[in-house]
Amino acid sequence: KIKSEEMNNYANVLDLIKIFNADIKQNGKEPKFKYTNVMLIDDSELDNFINEKTLEANHFAKKVYVHTSAKSALEFLSNLVTMGSEYSDVYPRVIFIDINMPMMDGFQFIDHYKKSSEKHLQQPKLVILTSSVYNEDRQKANEISEDIIFLNKPLTKAMLDSI
Repeated sequence: KIKSEEMNNYANVLDLIKIFNADIKQNGKEPKFKYTNVMLIDDSELDNFINEKTLEANHFAKKVYVHTSAKSALEFLSNLVTMGSEYSDVYPRVIFIDINMPMMDGFQFIDHYKKSSEKHLQQPKLVILTSSVYNEDRQKANEISEDIIFLNKPLTKAMLDSI
């Protein structure tokens, strides 16, 4: 868990996002994004950079939360829940997860997330975005849930259109 000072910093950032979202709506410039917020979880900063730019270029999401570890992503999501339903509009609607990461891999993230998902503000789409070519990984994702989308890197416009 995070300290109250850090919680205040999160709240301030989230409040700014809410103000930005409200300002866009008030000015009549309704954004043409498919989703409001998404999350990238990948230990590769280069992959995160490329994927974030792909999401931006295709107007997939207004805000992209980027995490280089599954643990930090879980903490972020948990903190949003702690802050309450007032922040449900900043909760990610899609979570892109790499499989092969140190300390906690993508499957472990999904397992932890699903165990606590009843507490979460939203039920986002879970997308495994990986360089893995192993059929076993695809099968494991299907065993966890048929709702998990399994994609191979690199992320493309066609992939985004299918989500």
